[in-house]
Amino acid sequence: MQKQKNAQLIVIGILAFAVLFMSIGFAAYSQKLNISGLASVGANRWSVHFSPSSYQLGEGSVVENSKEITDTAISYDITLKKPGDYYLFQIDVVNDGQYAAVLDSINMSELPTAMQEYITYTVTYDDLEFDHSTDHIAAALPTATGMNRKVAMVRVAYESPDGQKVKPLEEPLELNLTAALNFSQAE
Repeated sequence: MQKQKNAQLIVIGILAFAVLFMSIGFAAYSQKLNISGLASVGANRWSVHFSPSSYQLGEGSVVENSKEITDTAISYDITLKKPGDYYLFQIDVVNDGQYAAVLDSINMSELPTAMQEYITYTVTYDDLEFDHSTDHIAAALPTATGMNRKVAMVRVAYESPDGQKVKPLEEPLELNLTAALNFSQAE
């Protein structure tokens, strides 16, 4: 019995030695590789805006009663007294950000049906004239110097329908006209 116990202890010792030897052997044949690095992401900006200094009143246009121009909005108050009067201005739309832009759509307020024969309202952008809301325009506004600006022009006119004499309005008419130029990042 003592012999059997000694044999078991020898076998356990050999197995313990084998496990230890295999662990050392595995460690000798394994290798850990490390990759490290530093990535910096610089600041970028999106900047599509009006250039207030480029505002120009069109020749023959009525002068506005008031106007306010910011980077992203233009508001004006005008009085058109008689057929033939119009308000016309142009202003540059500038892209001085790091991303090319594209004009996707123009959303314009609609004239009341009764006034459509007396008033015309148009917005021209990059020589494309719009007189109602339009989607899927896809007019590019790149960031390249010299090409990063396009002209936007607004015209509101009091017309006489087909050269007819117009009955004077008995009361002043106020129209709230809006246009939104919707830009997104070019693909």
